[in-house]
Amino acid sequence: MGLTDTLSAQFDVDEHGSDVRTELVAGLTTFLAMSYIIVVNPAILSAAIQIEGYGQGEVFQMIAIATILSAAIGTAVMALYANRPFGLAPGLGLNAFFAFTVVLGLGIPWQTALAAVFVEGVLFMLLTAVGAREYVIQLFPEPVKRSVGAGIGLFLLFIGLQELQIVVPDDATLVTLGGVFANPWAILGLLGLVFTFALWARGITGSIVIGILTTAVAGWGLTLAGVFQRGVITPETLPSAQYDITPLAGAFVDGLGQIEPTTFVLVVFTFFFVDFFDTAGTLIGVSQFGDFLDEDGDLPDMDKPLMADAVGTTAGAVLGTSTVTTYIESSTGVEEGGRTGLTALVVALLFVASLAVIPVVAAIPEYASFIALIVVGVMMLQGLVEVDWSNPAWAVSAGLTVTVMPFAYSIADGLAAGIIAYPLIKLAIGEYDDVALGQYVIAALLVVYYVLQTRGVIL
Repeated sequence: MGLTDTLSAQFDVDEHGSDVRTELVAGLTTFLAMSYIIVVNPAILSAAIQIEGYGQGEVFQMIAIATILSAAIGTAVMALYANRPFGLAPGLGLNAFFAFTVVLGLGIPWQTALAAVFVEGVLFMLLTAVGAREYVIQLFPEPVKRSVGAGIGLFLLFIGLQELQIVVPDDATLVTLGGVFANPWAILGLLGLVFTFALWARGITGSIVIGILTTAVAGWGLTLAGVFQRGVITPETLPSAQYDITPLAGAFVDGLGQIEPTTFVLVVFTFFFVDFFDTAGTLIGVSQFGDFLDEDGDLPDMDKPLMADAVGTTAGAVLGTSTVTTYIESSTGVEEGGRTGLTALVVALLFVASLAVIPVVAAIPEYASFIALIVVGVMMLQGLVEVDWSNPAWAVSAGLTVTVMPFAYSIADGLAAGIIAYPLIKLAIGEYDDVALGQYVIAALLVVYYVLQTRGVIL
């Protein structure tokens, strides 16, 4: 039996109506579609993670390695345990919550934030193992679950526009349009964004990666041609290759000793909530492309891919990165015909192979990296069509979920606003029986937390 036959038998390729060549092509397609995270995740997390004795470029490379390894581990579990063609990696939105809300906003040490991710991953594994997924889903209002993706998308858009210096602070209006065409950083970022959107609109595989790399090459080309000095649109210095991640890996253990219970519980709650429903929504959405759903619209044996997600998250926290989740970009591989875990195995192996380009990653300017946030943010807004805007409880709950996230610069605050609003509006319109007891309890606990938090009693 040759390698092709062995792989076919291992992943039941023939039974799923596919073949080995199709699975390999599908794996390559998915990897190209989601590999931008190798650059974007460290660009976001390095704003919050600082390690004494190491420069930002070195920390950037450490996080890139942690990103690659956690993606490879989670995707390998998806391949070998769940036998599904889904890729996993640290999620956009959750890494922004980690960096900008938890660490920079609340002032929580990054080690403690990693501890929260670790606890969330373990909790996810336990609930998945005992089959408690349906019970947990029932605890959260439907409009919040339907709108959270769009809220995160709007949050990512806001961050990306700021990082490209298209939107800047203003004393009178808080934010305003920046002097884009007087700023080479913003000009290159904007041109790269237009180019990336054009590629995406034409359905080009790997459009985000191509956009990032092309923009970075343009910046370096202008610098090397003498149009701009080093440090203007390219890094002033480049760090040496950094493959030692021991200062980052295992740092969550120190974080477990620096916990403020109330705030820590809220952070874990938010990580868990977003990861849980983002993963469930992504699995259902991608499965529609591959006709994996049963007659009831459910994914058979869904607990297996959920477990892969949980394992990836836990491993990622140990290595030093934020929550790992299933990627909607997996749909690109499914559209190419990927139907089994062999597709995911190819993705995992390609992530491992990408370790060879770590020294190059640090040379990519931030304006090129943050193009991905705007493009992905726009993609995520499509979730708004799933909201029943004619229903007052849905409209208020979903509307606050989506808008409070960017305005408060916090995914957690947006979720809390939606969760609290839902039972209140249901009470107001006399439909209190539609709200589960657990939803009332969670809303009440969040009200107490925010009263204490905004009065300065707790963080």
